Formats: sequence, C-alpha cells, structure tokens
Amino acid sequence: MWPTVFDPFKELQDIERRLGAVLGANKPVQKVEAFTPAVNEKVDDKGYYLEIDLPGVKKENIEINVNDGVLTVSGERKLEKKEEKENYTRIESFFGRFERAFKLPADADADNIEAKFEDGVLKVFIPRKAKAEGKKIEIK
Repeated sequence: MWPTVFDPFKELQDIERRLGAVLGANKPVQKVEAFTPAVNEKVDDKGYYLEIDLPGVKKENIEINVNDGVLTVSGERKLEKKEEKENYTRIESFFGRFERAFKLPADADADNIEAKFEDGVLKVFIPRKAKAEGKKIEIK
C-alpha cells in the first residue's frame, strides 16, 4: 500500500467547496457594498495627474468635489439585472459605492482642476499655482 500524499491544493479546493455550500456561494449574484478603484498618480512641472480606473461606471454616476484642500472622487457602479438560464452566476467584478480622497499639495490650483472620462478611466489634472514673485521691500 502506498503512503497517502498530502496535496495542499486539493485540500484548499475541498475547503472552498465546503465553505461555499455553507455560505451560499452558489446562490444568485451577491452585491458587494463598496469597492476601491485603482489610481495612477503622476507629477510634472505643470501639475498633478490622476488616472482612476472606473470600468463599467457611467459618467453621470461620478462626482468630484474639492473641500478644505481635499479632492474627493465618489460614485457608484451599478449591477445590471441579468436573466440567466443556469442555476447560478459567478461575478468577480466590483459593484457598489466607491470613494477616493486626495490631499491637495500646497501649490495645487484647486480653482482650475480639469477632469475627463474616457474608456472607463477618469483623468483628473490639477494644475500648479504660479509661483509668487519675490518682492523687495524698501526700508524707510
């Protein structure tokens, strides 16, 4: 008789199957309450750039606000109802509300922030304020 070989991947699959049965993983779609979109940040002499990945989010479901030196991007990715012929659907995409907040640097020009949304990516440009020229003060 051969010795029993321990296969950790088989054990993990078995645990996942049993937990799925207990937790109801094979039920219809479950809604995720919130998610955090990925952000790419870039800085150059002109300003600050944010690229926020929002696939499947509609432009009208995104809101951008600036308050007390903080830029906040929030919104919602809504789950569309689908009729399936199978007994279950597996969805790994994130749905629900999202919010990201960014503290603006001291030289950020909050009054001239620009944003555009294309191909599921929100691009935000935060220009730098023009540096104040030094002033010589005459002594009287």
